[in-house]
Amino acid sequence: MKTRKEFDLLGEIELPNDPYFGIHMQRAIDNFKISKTRISNYPTFIKGLVLTKKACTFANLEIGTIPSDKAEMIIQACNEILLKENLRRYTQYFPTDVFQGGAGTSVNMNTNEVIANVALELNGYDKGRYDIIHPNDHVNKSQSTNDAYPTGFRVALYYFLNDLILQAGYNSMPV
Repeated sequence: MKTRKEFDLLGEIELPNDPYFGIHMQRAIDNFKISKTRISNYPTFIKGLVLTKKACTFANLEIGTIPSDKAEMIIQACNEILLKENLRRYTQYFPTDVFQGGAGTSVNMNTNEVIANVALELNGYDKGRYDIIHPNDHVNKSQSTNDAYPTGFRVALYYFLNDLILQAGYNSMPV
């Protein structure tokens, strides 16, 4: 099995090369075995988080806090993940326990890592090449988990409720 090494402030971890998540997610998997329910069971929530990251990337591009080449890679990765036929494929890489510690930090970092690694792969780089696209420095630029997580939740809630209303026979969600 092919592996890659990733580093953080706590040290080095060797990860299987297949997953799109990175060292922060691996630490969450190791530390937060609380329930048998994973964020991957909620693809609409993942969609909300990815849409939030995409919007933040557009904002960072507009104000010049992220180079256009990196922003384009991140936006491309978000679009790839959000494709209806791909969303289920990528949700498996969100193994965070729904009862993870903190205020969504593990889920936020999981999202950053998946987006970064998809961006890298789409552009011909190996996963984990964070010198090109970094989960925190680029994907999470100018964001706080305390902002990104509840925003992603609200976006997901909008999509969930709109789908529910459509299933009930209404044309769209009232404004």
